[in-house]
Amino acid sequence: CEILSSLPLQMSLYFNVYFFPFWWLITVAILYVKYPALSDYYKFILVTIMILVSLTELIRLYLGYVGNLLEKVPELAGFWLLTLLPQLPIILFLLFNEGLKIQSLERAVHIIFAAFLSFQVVAAFFALRRMVNTLAARFRLTEFHRLEEQCPVPG
Repeated sequence: CEILSSLPLQMSLYFNVYFFPFWWLITVAILYVKYPALSDYYKFILVTIMILVSLTELIRLYLGYVGNLLEKVPELAGFWLLTLLPQLPIILFLLFNEGLKIQSLERAVHIIFAAFLSFQVVAAFFALRRMVNTLAARFRLTEFHRLEEQCPVPG
């Protein structure tokens, strides 16, 4: 029984769990400070992004832990998709859109969070590929042994 979990991915998830509340507090505090200076549509966009990122990050981290530690492909695939599609583009938007009047501390925490997400996309891809290949090989071997038991060899 080979262990298929990815240690680098698990370490990244572990540190991300502790970094996310710090990121959230910094982002909300800076949003509170610069909120009056923002235009109305940026106010709406930032509040929506904070709600979306908060909910998605909780689900994403849970799926990452379960998918990696318990070697469950659907959960790890869900984690990979939630990282790749909503989270990474949102953080890149927060990092590079100058209309948001980005502060230096805010830019620093967004860079760290984007680095976590980028690393997790790559690590989860390789962990998923390894799990799928190994589980497919196990399935084929199980089917082969089942067919071998049903059809006795003459001789």
